[in-house]
Amino acid sequence: MVVCLAAALCAGASSAAASAADIQRHRVLISTDIGGSDPDDFQSLIHYLMYADRFDTEGIVSSPPGAGRRDDVLRMIDRYAEDYPKLKRRSDRFPAPDELRALTKQGEIDRAPGKGWRRPTEGSKWIVRCAMKDDPRPLYVLVWGGLEDVAQALHDEPGIADKIRVFFIGGPNKKWSADAYHYIERNFPSLWIIESNSTYRGWFVGGNQGGEFGNAGFYERHIKGRGALGREFGNHYGGTIKMGDTPSVAYLLMGNPNNPDGESWGGSYMRTASRPKTVFRRHTSVADEVETFALVEWELKGPDRDASDEPALLLEIDGQQFEGYCEGGGTYRVRFVPKAAGRWSYRMKSAIPAFDGQSGEFTSINPKPIVRTEGATSRLTRWWTDNPDPSLSEAPHQGARTISRWREEFLRDWAKRLAWLDE
Repeated sequence: MVVCLAAALCAGASSAAASAADIQRHRVLISTDIGGSDPDDFQSLIHYLMYADRFDTEGIVSSPPGAGRRDDVLRMIDRYAEDYPKLKRRSDRFPAPDELRALTKQGEIDRAPGKGWRRPTEGSKWIVRCAMKDDPRPLYVLVWGGLEDVAQALHDEPGIADKIRVFFIGGPNKKWSADAYHYIERNFPSLWIIESNSTYRGWFVGGNQGGEFGNAGFYERHIKGRGALGREFGNHYGGTIKMGDTPSVAYLLMGNPNNPDGESWGGSYMRTASRPKTVFRRHTSVADEVETFALVEWELKGPDRDASDEPALLLEIDGQQFEGYCEGGGTYRVRFVPKAAGRWSYRMKSAIPAFDGQSGEFTSINPKPIVRTEGATSRLTRWWTDNPDPSLSEAPHQGARTISRWREEFLRDWAKRLAWLDE
């Protein structure tokens, strides 16, 4: 017999304690690449807006990669505004559309250069402003795209590191923010962060996929034609559920956010003392192995030039391009993060003859189990990531079962809210 997560979490608690927990509201700021490289952010933002009464929303920042802009967020808020009267009848804690518009900000448009930060943006300044508020509650920064604005905010005001909690939907997003990620990991080892590289996939992979609970079936049964938000949902992936960023929200909806290795709708994570990184000072071959989702660096020698934030070379890989930079002293560096296990090949493009046309290969392997050594010193003190326990995997996706096991429960909960849009 499976006990639902809500019941399990509340077992043994008094009604007074349950009421107190219900009063606790989380401060949330979303950093999204909506409209950029992955349209599932539209779906996730629709879901978030339908639960907006549960949070104190303090910001929605449009961040890279891709071509996402503030206007894409505002368009979703326009759809929310159409449904707002019906949602408001159910809860007077849904924020007014104009409130959400006022706190929607444009963040960085481009990826960070090699040093990991570039310049303050409206979005990064807003992160600092929200984090520095006189409020005892932490600010949950839900990163659905690149880390550029978070890295910039931390660079400009390092003191916010103790005031924010970051939930980063990594995986493919991580490769676009390799330099910003590296900056954060090296300079803020005590930052509270969940790095979900594969666990998040449990939202749309595995679990009960039958009938109305299938990725397409749920849309047909519960979303299609329901309000302006339901109509908009169908414009992305034909309505088929992906919503890969939604686990960051679900983590706050059901579970104990103070305990990342506990049960929650957004997954269960393992604390890690360090993050994998491999540095090559040569071009690689297929015999060179790196972990999936790990940072890979090529540190190469070239002409002695001044350090610059202007790209000196391009790494062409998997049909995409990633910039490399001169660090001075004849040192050039480019970073990449493989998103899946397998054989990778690359080629370099540059105006510098020493680099142009150079190529190589490497092999990406599944992440290794995290080994804990008794008494060992941890460089990272509050960093969690996917649990490599094979029993928690959905096919190759480590940790995904810690979300998919609750699929029927969290979809039933959302279905109740979607029904409000029929009233």
